[in-house]
This record gives sequence, structure tokens and C-alpha cells, in this order.
Amino acid sequence: MIEKIQTAKTLLEALPYIKKYANEIFVIKYGGSAQINPELKDKFAQDIILLYLVGIKPVIVHGGGNKINEMLDKLQIKSEFVDGMRVTSEQVMEVVEMVLSGNINKEITTLLNLHGAKALGITGKDANFITAVPKDGGKYGLVGEINKVDSAVIQNLLHEKFIPVIAPIASGNEINHPGFNINADLAASKIAAALKAKKILFMTDIVGVLDKDKNLLETLTEAQIEAYKADGTIHGGMIPKVDACLEAVNGGVEKAHIIDGRVEHSLLLEIFTSEGVGTVIKKS
Repeated sequence: MIEKIQTAKTLLEALPYIKKYANEIFVIKYGGSAQINPELKDKFAQDIILLYLVGIKPVIVHGGGNKINEMLDKLQIKSEFVDGMRVTSEQVMEVVEMVLSGNINKEITTLLNLHGAKALGITGKDANFITAVPKDGGKYGLVGEINKVDSAVIQNLLHEKFIPVIAPIASGNEINHPGFNINADLAASKIAAALKAKKILFMTDIVGVLDKDKNLLETLTEAQIEAYKADGTIHGGMIPKVDACLEAVNGGVEKAHIIDGRVEHSLLLEIFTSEGVGTVIKKS
């Protein structure tokens, strides 16, 4: 009986958040262990279905760097990294598109559909809804910088009760262009800003942003982030992650969250509990 009462209390704690977020758009950047571990994949699908059923409109953006590496190795195609970015030749771009839109994207949509959703997988090339230009004048080959997101395409899918699952490939907006490889975090931020999403959540393999004593920083503003960057608290791979969060909130998204995708049901814990499980980044 005590366990049943606790279950009821948990549901009641979630109720105000369910009411607050009904009909709101949440963009979820899906990556890390949650995208690889079979058990975590299943838990992620359950979380998305629950959000969907209580009236939240999830939009999923995914990466897939590990599987791209595996396929390039299998095909014996060399690729190099400069400034932490994969230099993308036309040959590498073929593999990127094959893996992201043909393999990973369909795996995610199939999983969600089997759990009872209406998920639809697309890339930025579909309906030409994401266009890009070469990043830094083509320094990284076909790595792109987004210059337009046609949010109406996603809004129409949401209106028809679909869960969009987006692979971060952009159109070059010209005939016979192979397209652009886009950083998934930045693609998620641009999409969230274009949709004026309520939240963007980045699923990662870390608990959130930590201070120098390895304690979780539960909330951060832009000013605090800049100070933590300056003193080295935020460094390395965390810098592009917080920059993507800032781009989203500066673009009109209310809050950005960095959460640990290795924790079962981390999405639900972050959204529907007062404590949350990660770092929240807001404008001020």
C-alpha cells in the first residue's frame, strides 16, 4: 500500500507540469549512450510516447558520429578532424547521409512507431526545410552553417500529430548539390529557435555542467557561462554544448537543459519533477 501511495504522489507531482506544458513544443537532441544502449533506447522511446500522450509536442534531432566512423572504417574511407569537426568530402558526405538518414533515422522512427507513436523521419533536404552554406568558407568541406529553417514544415507535421525525427543534413539549395553535414547540437538549437520551442533538451553522457569541485551546476545564465568559460570551469567539449544552449535561448527558447541520457527516464525526471536531473540554462 505504501508503494501505491508513493506512485500516486509521483503522479500528482507531475500533474502541474503536464498542465503547464500541454501543446508546447520540446526539441530533444538525442545522442550518447541513450542512442546506443538497447535498454536505454527502449526507455527513451517510452519517455517520448508519454510526452506525446500528455499533449507535449516532441521534435527529435539526432546525431550518429560513432556509426559514421564505423561505416567509414568498413568502407576504408579516410576522414580527418580539424578543430573538432569532421572534414566532409563528397565521398564522406555520401556515407554521412547513408548512415544518418538511412540507418539511424529509420531505426528511431521504427522504435517510436512500434511503441504506438506516429513518427516520421526526415532530413533538412526534405521540402528543402533546412538550407546551409559552407562553414568558414569551406574550410571543413561539406560541413555547413544553417542559414534558414522553414519551421512551417515541422509545424505541419506536428499539426497532423506526427513526431518529427530529424537527421542533421541540410540542403545546399542548388541542383546536384550533395548537401551539408551539420553539427547535431547546432541543428537542434536552430530548429528549436525557429519553432519558438518551450524547451530544448540535450541528452548527453554527462550529468550536466559541473563546477571545479565536480558539483552539478543546476542553473546557469549567459553571464555565468561566460565567467565559467573565462576561468576554465567550462572547457573542452562542454563549450560547444553550452554555446548551442545559448543560441537556443537567445533565439527565443525559454529554457535549455543538459541532461544525462545514461539515467533511465532522464527526460521525464527533468521535465516532470521539481528537482530535475541536469543543468538548466536560461537567458537571465
